[in-house]
Amino acid sequence: MSEEARTDVETANRRWTSAGFLVALLFALIAIDAIALILFPPYDPRAETPGECAYPVCFINGNLELPAPHVVWRANGQLSDAPTGLVVFDVSITNTLITLWIVAIFVLVAFFILTRGRKPVPHRRQNLAEWAYETIADFGESLGGSAARPYIPLFIGFFLLILFSNWSGLVPPIGKVEVLRAPTSDVNVTIGLALVAFLYFEFQGFKHLGLGYLGKFFPFGEFRKGIGAGFIAVFVGLIELLLELVKPVTLSMRLFGNIYGGEVALGVMTALTIALVPLGLFALEVILNLIQALIFSTLTLIFTLTAIESHSEHEEHEPHATPVEPELVGNAAASH
Repeated sequence: MSEEARTDVETANRRWTSAGFLVALLFALIAIDAIALILFPPYDPRAETPGECAYPVCFINGNLELPAPHVVWRANGQLSDAPTGLVVFDVSITNTLITLWIVAIFVLVAFFILTRGRKPVPHRRQNLAEWAYETIADFGESLGGSAARPYIPLFIGFFLLILFSNWSGLVPPIGKVEVLRAPTSDVNVTIGLALVAFLYFEFQGFKHLGLGYLGKFFPFGEFRKGIGAGFIAVFVGLIELLLELVKPVTLSMRLFGNIYGGEVALGVMTALTIALVPLGLFALEVILNLIQALIFSTLTLIFTLTAIESHSEHEEHEPHATPVEPELVGNAAASH
């Protein structure tokens, strides 16, 4: 057989293999839909009569979860009178919090199993763990160079926790039973993650620059260059302060909006159709969920590097390189 004929045969075999994989994936999705329908039948939470489930209203309402999470446990034992205000103090455990604990334990146990019994010549499990860690770490260092190296563990931790939290909503029975729901589809969880990131990079700013960190927002020393220059610097500093305070809002709302909206769209389309349309949406959600985890962890890393950079260093490097603008990265990524 000639080389050209052998190449044609190999190409045809790859095409048949790809087609077979897609067909198998299609039948697997149909099977998962059928099993989920049997084990977790749809219910209409808005129906007046329990058990009443009319197609398609029941199927749609059963997948339209309200943004507010379901309360599984409250300190006072009363589940029916949960507070409804915008900002409340309520000691409780929600379904998203339970799922977050499960995801965190899963990530920790998985890496413990993959790295158990490490050897100089790595085995297959160790190779997988090292490949995942080094790939994410190399990406983080490519963003900030050697300055980013001390913050790579936090970068990887945020990425893996958010990634598997996002993906958890694509796996039955999460989202199909009241006690389990994707953590990042709850704005309370995303705000909590954003506040942790915010407190971390603010702490790093004060740790590296001391009280001089406040000089980024209150540059009163610029009055030495003249009254006009001083007022302009203070005005710009106040804008920087407002942008700094908005960072946890943008981090949390971007993540929540994308995950919650994607889950509602996927749930409704799965309820109304079968296999073909959900297969495309499912693949799209897998990719978008990965992108959203990467955006959150990347912005956290960039905000940290921005916080530890002194004002004098910024002015010194400005003529030679264009600094990274985190808000531009976030705005560009919001379209996803």
